[in-house]
Amino acid sequence: MGEFDLIARYFTRPARRNPLGVGDDCALLQPAPGMQLAVSTDLLVEGRHFLPTVDPRSLGHKSLAVNLSDLAACAAQPLAFTLALALPRVDEAWLAAFSEGLFALADAHDCELVGGDTTAGPLTIGITVFGEVPAGQALLRSGARAGDALWVSGTLGDARLALEALRGTIALPPDVLAVARDRLDRPTPRVELGLALRGIASSAIDISDGLLGDVAHVLERSGVGAIVDAECAPQLLAALRTGLQLPIERVQECVFAGGDDYELAFTAAPGRTAEVLAAAQQARGPVTRIGTITAEPGLRVRDAQGRTLAQEFAGFDHFRA
Repeated sequence: MGEFDLIARYFTRPARRNPLGVGDDCALLQPAPGMQLAVSTDLLVEGRHFLPTVDPRSLGHKSLAVNLSDLAACAAQPLAFTLALALPRVDEAWLAAFSEGLFALADAHDCELVGGDTTAGPLTIGITVFGEVPAGQALLRSGARAGDALWVSGTLGDARLALEALRGTIALPPDVLAVARDRLDRPTPRVELGLALRGIASSAIDISDGLLGDVAHVLERSGVGAIVDAECAPQLLAALRTGLQLPIERVQECVFAGGDDYELAFTAAPGRTAEVLAAAQQARGPVTRIGTITAEPGLRVRDAQGRTLAQEFAGFDHFRA
């Protein structure tokens, strides 16, 4: 099968937003009046971002989910995406499953594939996603203010727990591993929550490289600090709800520095708590307050007695890992 046959069979669909479909040199997108385009790109490399044993349907889902998560953090509505795909060989069963997972998530968010490229090479997936947000209303990393509450969506750390189990550094019961691996392989982009937080949250970021590492980006851009409640860690690791017993140090490592969660960390003025909870209810997902933004720079994790934890929880760095 040649390149153009591959594209026609697995990635060509009726055009909607882009009148040219995927068969031209460029896609043509027109944002609605008064809207700004939000654009984000992510690259997934086999062995670096996903295991060779991952189910291709799940991989198709995750490839787009990590980009939709960026739109969610900016409170942008998904519109369209491009796909760049390097394949070591043409495997039609793999392509069918991958495209099925990809388009199932795309259809759920009315996000259209409008172009891309394919080539031979080590398995690598690059997606650029386009969204729209009313001009001046995007959530940014630079909006956190001293006194704001710090929140996170969903649960954290289960993806890291699954990765450690697959690496053989920890043993998990099969049922726990299945749930944790689903969080690793099929993250849920919090698009609905991001949209619901527009005009309520003061800043936001998606959690891809670890909670504290990503929150630190918000603090840097906003010129503030934060105190995070160490006691939130056991509440956020869903695997503990199965009765799994883990040392608290392992729990904190997974929750604070795990990565691959694709939840949202966001800030909001303390007087907007009721609105935050209403937004979470509208988006049908839980949120948890985990700390407070401070005028004093730096990120501190404190226990119930007010003591700062000495352990550092570094976020993932692609060039240091």
